Amino acid sequence: MAVVVVGVGVQQQFLCSSESKWSIPTTPCNPLTSSILIRPFKKIQFSVISCSSSSSSSSSSSEAETQTAESCVNLGLQLFSKGRVKDALAQFETALTLNPNPVEAQAAFYNKACCHAYRGEGKKAADSLRIALREYNLKFGTILNDPDLASFRALPEFKELQEEARIGGEDIGNSFRRDLKLISEVQAPFRGVRRFFYVAFTAAAGISLFFTLPRLIRAIQGGDGAPDLLETAGNAAINIGGIVAFVALFFWDNKKEEEQIEQISRDETLSRLPLRLTTNRVVELVQLRDTVRPVILAGKKETVSLALQRAERFRTELVRRGVLLVPVIWGEGRETKTKTKIEKKGFGRPQKAAEALPSIGEDFDKRTQSIASKSKLKAEIRFKAEVVSQAEWEQWIRDQQKSEGVTVGEDVYIIMRLDGRIRRSGKGMPDWQQIVKELPEMEAFLSKLER
Repeated sequence: MAVVVVGVGVQQQFLCSSESKWSIPTTPCNPLTSSILIRPFKKIQFSVISCSSSSSSSSSSSEAETQTAESCVNLGLQLFSKGRVKDALAQFETALTLNPNPVEAQAAFYNKACCHAYRGEGKKAADSLRIALREYNLKFGTILNDPDLASFRALPEFKELQEEARIGGEDIGNSFRRDLKLISEVQAPFRGVRRFFYVAFTAAAGISLFFTLPRLIRAIQGGDGAPDLLETAGNAAINIGGIVAFVALFFWDNKKEEEQIEQISRDETLSRLPLRLTTNRVVELVQLRDTVRPVILAGKKETVSLALQRAERFRTELVRRGVLLVPVIWGEGRETKTKTKIEKKGFGRPQKAAEALPSIGEDFDKRTQSIASKSKLKAEIRFKAEVVSQAEWEQWIRDQQKSEGVTVGEDVYIIMRLDGRIRRSGKGMPDWQQIVKELPEMEAFLSKLER
């Protein structure tokens, strides 16, 4: 959950969150010369003074005079850390009525969305996030990263919001779509060149047709000096056919780009899904890139259990190929309301959760630096991992099934590459002997190319 950080007597403002999950500076700040009040997001153990009431009328008047958007946002965070979600929500709403600056408004809307998500109010959470995205330049990657919005990401409202962000437009902004298009261009670097030739050849055919049509009319009319009808008609047909073909190719390429962007969006969501390793450490799937090949097994308990038993026979060979089994049993492990409250109170990460990595659109160097500790992580990885936030995993798998034309809820497996992309998938459970033959060992040259 976000927290606003505002300088005391200084005009620098920052938007921060717990454990360095995200920060959006508006102006550079010199820590040696500026006095900055930093209120990190965590469980705060001190008494809370409400912005809206006091024990006496005089103190209430004094409190009202000093009430600011910043103080209400920070007070809302304190209230929420104590489990007083309703009171925290009231403070964030109050902050929005106190003429907040853009940074404070972004923090208020974002934290308000977190409160609504905690209360199970998906539509209200989506509306608040939509405003923050459109009017206050909130990065969509922040929504993908934040574990405090895990319950929201499993709701249909998140899917709708993500689809809007993927398409872009006035209602939600274009930053997320720009990020997706950049990745798409990297994966398909010659698409722009192809489009240029499609347009150029279409224009050339159009110009040729423009001069051919009068000749065709003269050929039809006949008379002295009239061009040959069959030859002219053939030229016109070639030009028309070329225009149709190149326009069709142009739209086909556009369709493929949209499909690719949609897949990239799903891959980005997948990369942020959390896993618990055998050491009880919680990591995001993106942190395992270049280290393992996750194999997701989704289905009924009996089917998945049988697949895991069969995999034990090939354990040594699969480990040498970097296979990490990720079982997802339909309907198992869904949090009860009580469990959800315990885990989400204070909007903090689990104690052993790993630090989140930057999302697309953020500094790639930060992500690279965050993965510098992979050697330590390798020692913690074993043969199997446990999913965290079951509902999010199930929702992603169901979306993937829809995109592949597979019946939703059917038993499926998904084999991933070392670079985090999907290698292949199929119905039922995998043939482990075939996988051993198919996947190269981690030290093999083909594995290095896959990274």
